[in-house]
Amino acid sequence: MDPVNNPTADPLTSPMQHNENPMDKQFAPKQAVQLDKPNLDNVISQEELAAADGTNPDKPTYVAIKGVVFDVSRNKAYQPGGSYSVFAGKDPSRALASSSLKKEECVPEWFDLEEEKKTVLNDWFKFFSKRYNIVGKVEGANNMDR
Repeated sequence: MDPVNNPTADPLTSPMQHNENPMDKQFAPKQAVQLDKPNLDNVISQEELAAADGTNPDKPTYVAIKGVVFDVSRNKAYQPGGSYSVFAGKDPSRALASSSLKKEECVPEWFDLEEEKKTVLNDWFKFFSKRYNIVGKVEGANNMDR
């Protein structure tokens, strides 16, 4: 398969495109994940995001990074009692950039961080985008990439 000449080629199983960063392959999941087309037209309110914290089995579980909302429902680590449940229903960009699980650091602000932490945050964004569906963006988010 040739993703450059064949745009329908599967990017998870196809050779790398010429403009891809070779380091991005390190974020590919061990098993291919079929993802839906990102839906950034869907605006998710702060209240809706907060309600998607994994405590209601009838609602999805969301985590936002840099204002972009990912559906992490199928990963038990984001459910109550899970290793990363502190991130559920929030935009924990600052905590992810700092590799922190502290509730007080689970805030969306990240622009003032040093470059090294911004790189870590970008790596987390890549990691999530290869595993979880993008279901929208946070209403009024002022922490999206500039």
